[in-house]
Amino acid sequence: MISTEEIFAAHEGGKLSVAVDRPLETKRDLSIAYTPGVAQVSRAIAAEPAVARTHTWASRLVAVVSDGTAVLGLGDIGPAASLPVMEGKSALFKTFGGLDSIPIVLNTTDVDEIIETLVRIAPSFGAVNLEDISAPRCFELERRLIEALDMPVMHDDQHGTAVVALAALTNAAKVVGKELGSLKVVIAGAGAAGIAVAEILLTAGISDVVLIDSKGTLHTGREDLAGMKAEFAERTNPRAVAGGIAHALEGADVFIGVSSSTVPEEDIEAMAEGSIVFALSNPDPEVAPDVARRHAAVVATGRSDFPNQINNVLAFPGIFRGALDAGARRITPAMKLAAARAIAELAEDKLSADYIVPSPLDPRVAPAVTAAVAAAVVPGE
Repeated sequence: MISTEEIFAAHEGGKLSVAVDRPLETKRDLSIAYTPGVAQVSRAIAAEPAVARTHTWASRLVAVVSDGTAVLGLGDIGPAASLPVMEGKSALFKTFGGLDSIPIVLNTTDVDEIIETLVRIAPSFGAVNLEDISAPRCFELERRLIEALDMPVMHDDQHGTAVVALAALTNAAKVVGKELGSLKVVIAGAGAAGIAVAEILLTAGISDVVLIDSKGTLHTGREDLAGMKAEFAERTNPRAVAGGIAHALEGADVFIGVSSSTVPEEDIEAMAEGSIVFALSNPDPEVAPDVARRHAAVVATGRSDFPNQINNVLAFPGIFRGALDAGARRITPAMKLAAARAIAELAEDKLSADYIVPSPLDPRVAPAVTAAVAAAVVPGE
């Protein structure tokens, strides 16, 4: 058990610092690192902006950006309270991806203001990781930033979750002896993570996907849907399943929970033989793992104290590192699929119902994802 005192002591003064990786011990060192020597590099960049990629830290610096409106397990707590979380994210970028990053928390929730701010400071960075920004604003914000910035932009709450979920599902399907493309998948939660999970599953060839929000399944007969929910009502639910979670889960192969809802045991029991349950809500899964195991063949959660932890740290350090190493301008669907395949392959040697993804602490993960993502980059994208 970790005590409150230990946690506060670890966070005192923040978790990050800036380190200098060139010697600054002599007058010559100063003349090279700062004036007058630095002027030569500045003149070179002014003449050819691409030099900034090789002669500043921008090419390996990620902006970790949040407005604090959807912090995991805490909700809308504002920018200042979200800063410790963003510092933690930066620590993960450095530890697992070897990338420097700067936490930036913004005292605005206006999409236009966030975009204007990031466009103005863009020369300082090589990529933008959006974090803990509430839906549906996060969809518009990510889309418009991708258009506005000539660098990789990714909302990790959406796509990091989706990549790891696909990796886990790829291996879970092997464990239960089912073809990935034949699975009937139910996703509880039609917010940032749920929409992104549905998107990557469709891209991976899984066509029978049903999304559920607080009012029931998304389908074209609902007149209360707008934005991304309306779009995905058109793109998913090919069997036109209507009703709530009980109707959707009857005979389903897969349940993926990315909401705070609770799923009754009898609904899990009604799933198909050899079912797969990913109860990813934190800190309390949609269904307790021990309950899910009574009926499901494979169970995963977002928690580290149960087998099969589906954690974004398996994906985002390598995705950003691979994109930056390859000089990518965008993070494409092909790069996300490559990341998912790389994660899945690392668990194949010990594949079992209790081991469908590697540990977040497995040192093989980030290098494998980095290489796979870099290889998937198409020049000019």
